[in-house]
Amino acid sequence: MSICNRKNEKHLHSLGYQEHEHFITVLQLISIVLLAALLMAILFKGSEVPTSQEHDHEKQRIHQKLDQLKAKLDHLCRPCSWDWMFFQGNCYFFSTFQEKWKESVKACKDMGAQLVVIKSNDEQSFLQGISKKKGNSWMGLSYNNKESKWQWEDGSQLQGRNYWSAGEPNNLNNEDCAVVSGSGWNDITCSHEAFWVCKKPASPCSK
Repeated sequence: MSICNRKNEKHLHSLGYQEHEHFITVLQLISIVLLAALLMAILFKGSEVPTSQEHDHEKQRIHQKLDQLKAKLDHLCRPCSWDWMFFQGNCYFFSTFQEKWKESVKACKDMGAQLVVIKSNDEQSFLQGISKKKGNSWMGLSYNNKESKWQWEDGSQLQGRNYWSAGEPNNLNNEDCAVVSGSGWNDITCSHEAFWVCKKPASPCSK
């Protein structure tokens, strides 16, 4: 398969999930509008005050509609959980609070994921763009003092220095852990607290 075809296929795959996400959002909005319409119907049904029996019947009808909508949402395929973000076949979790590097590694493992290992230029751009708004975020990269090399959490060695910010890594005061920032990568002390990003493969949708 040519590089062009692979890029087109990747682009279409990403678009397919994006359209799927839009469909879910639209369905949620429809459910909210339907609920509002039903409530308005109860409030403005007429000049006559509804009886207790009519009121109970209307409540039951609303609950039935909501249950039906919930069942439809539950059967829709989501590649990632609601609090994760999908990007090119993987799910990403962006923390809302800061932790030290080791605690961040553990937090990701507890969620069945891994502190993010960056594999491509697209992934780097994606994470750097979010970090520019959010702040420095731990990634799964640390300095192995025994081998004198930077190593990813999946055991692989860091190849190249393309994404480091100017003058980094400088190993100032034993800065052995890496963060992704809005300007690139930076090495800081592992005891420093920062946001963190977890990564795991997206769930396949059954046909």
